[in-house]
Amino acid sequence: MRLDKFLKVSRLLKRRTVAKELCDQGRVELNGRPAKASSTVSVGDLLTLHFGTKTLTVRVERVTENARKEEAGSLYTVVEETRIDEAFDKGEGYRKG
Repeated sequence: MRLDKFLKVSRLLKRRTVAKELCDQGRVELNGRPAKASSTVSVGDLLTLHFGTKTLTVRVERVTENARKEEAGSLYTVVEETRIDEAFDKGEGYRKG
């Protein structure tokens, strides 16, 4: 199954076009490498999605063309979820006035 379709069916992202845009921006990795929207996803693959201040890594457990809302969570397992506070990572803190 195509990566962009899997991200939509699994409800990790709302729309397939959003999935394609993230892939085009290099913010989606498949098994540690930048992935295109047309990349093929298989059971056991690791997907890493880089959002604004969040990084999510999931393992593909099942691939199916359609999934109801209740079944979507069973298509993957969350391996790691990291929040990044960019201001503190850069050594900047909150500055008053």
